[in-house]
Amino acid sequence: MIYLDNASTTKMFDECVEVHKEFSCTRFFNPSALSGESLQVSKLIADAEKFILERLGASEGNILFTGCATENNNLAISGSVRSGNWEYVFSAGEHPSVFNVARKLELQGFMVHYVPLAKNGQVDLECLASVLNDRTRLISIMHVSNETGAINDLKAISALKNAKCPRAVLHVDGVQGFMKIPFALRDTAVDLYSFSGHKFHSPKGIAGLYVKNKGALKSLFEGGGQQFGLRSGTENVSGIMQMCKAISLIDEKANFARTQAIKKIFNDTLLHAGARKFGDAVPGEKHILINDFGGSPYIENLLFQGVKGETMLHALDAVGVIVGLGSACSAKKAGNRVLEEIGMDKDDIISSVRISFNAYMTDEEVHAAAEIISKVYEDILQRVS
Repeated sequence: MIYLDNASTTKMFDECVEVHKEFSCTRFFNPSALSGESLQVSKLIADAEKFILERLGASEGNILFTGCATENNNLAISGSVRSGNWEYVFSAGEHPSVFNVARKLELQGFMVHYVPLAKNGQVDLECLASVLNDRTRLISIMHVSNETGAINDLKAISALKNAKCPRAVLHVDGVQGFMKIPFALRDTAVDLYSFSGHKFHSPKGIAGLYVKNKGALKSLFEGGGQQFGLRSGTENVSGIMQMCKAISLIDEKANFARTQAIKKIFNDTLLHAGARKFGDAVPGEKHILINDFGGSPYIENLLFQGVKGETMLHALDAVGVIVGLGSACSAKKAGNRVLEEIGMDKDDIISSVRISFNAYMTDEEVHAAAEIISKVYEDILQRVS
């Protein structure tokens, strides 16, 4: 099996298994209890928080440990809402866990602005600047698109926030950015940053929300007051420790370069087999089109002219190559809101799949995957012609 759906989830590092066993079976103590063992576990969580802050490149702030990125994004947005004549700004390319919250705010009567995307998949900075003002309460723009891999310029967005609405809260969905794209929060004006462990080889069910200023966020649920009263509930100690273990094993700069090399091998193999780049399509001919937005090396789109993406997905699955149709949170819904936003027509969207790599794939794997994809596509074309 060759797995090319890493933006959906990643295989957990083997090293995390022993960490899980230690903190679930041996050091299983509740960090809120008062025994010596529990206090030691509580200290480990504090150490984990400091460690992750360092890896985020943050010079201040805290980490709230949560269950998933959806929880992070809901907490960040809804926890930032305030009564009054405030306005809320979102990019049109956000993940459903952000976009659907924005829609809910709109239905509740809040003033919500949706900033369009440029053709390269990034948020349109001129349009963003035009809607920011001293009534802006929240700006929520993702770091890396989960659909296209386009990378938004957090420094440029931060500069606009500081110039136009310095009191606003800047939230970034960093699920496809953290541990993949080298950056440092200290170089930005980001107030809230979401990340999720299962996107970088730690378990599902553990995630984190960076919070620069605890006073800017309100809790959405009541409980025992853990995590500064902002996210009550017994912490997932095993998950936290496994996530830290995974982070400790990753060199994001080296992995970024490695994934660039992997993507080049993959695309070169496709091109050698007859694929074309998206802008080089030939009218009347049918090819695999590589739709690379030049952002994250971890993600790209392939368009299969004359064949539905879902047909390709199932045909590839049958021969051991796993790809995706975009966000796994909305893969069963018709269409693709983000691809529509950047101007792709309906036929291209229906024919597209998302390819997403990890840095630990071998050259042989990605070369073989590209050859299999080319052959399966040609076989389907021959049958439907």
